[in-house]
Amino acid sequence: MSAKGFDVFLPKSMMWSTSRGKRRQIEQPLFPSYLFVHHAMDKYSHVEIIKARGVVRVLGERWDRLETVDDVIIADVRRISFSGELVQQHPILRAGQRVRVTAGPFEGMRGIFVRERSTKGLFVLSIELLQRSVAVEVDCSLVEAA
Repeated sequence: MSAKGFDVFLPKSMMWSTSRGKRRQIEQPLFPSYLFVHHAMDKYSHVEIIKARGVVRVLGERWDRLETVDDVIIADVRRISFSGELVQQHPILRAGQRVRVTAGPFEGMRGIFVRERSTKGLFVLSIELLQRSVAVEVDCSLVEAA
C-alpha cells in the first residue's frame, strides 16, 4: 500500500517465543492482524485499501464513517515499537472486571480486578456468603479476564 501513496504503519517489537521447548526473542507485530493507515480518506482511497492483498476489512461502518485511533496513541505505539525493549501482549483489564490469576502463589483464583498501579493491580477475593472480601496486590501480567 505504500507504493500507492498510503502512509502505513505496522508496529513490531521483540517478544519472547517458545518453540519446541526453546525460548528465543523474535520480532512480531504488536497487534497481529492490524495495520494502521494514515490517509485523508475518500471513496476511491477506501476501495484501493480494500483491494490490497490480505485486507479483510477497514474498521468503521462505511467509507465515510471510519474508526480512527488518536494521533497521540499512535505516537506512543511508535515509541514502544522503536524502543528496542521486549514487549509482551497484555489484555485490557478494567476496574470491576472479573479476573483469574494465571500464575504465582494465587494461580487459579478468581476475583475482581479493582485498580492498577504501574505493574501491580489490586485483586479482590469475595466470599458472598460472609459478605466479606480480602484484597491483595498481584503482578498484572499474571491476571487475565475470567
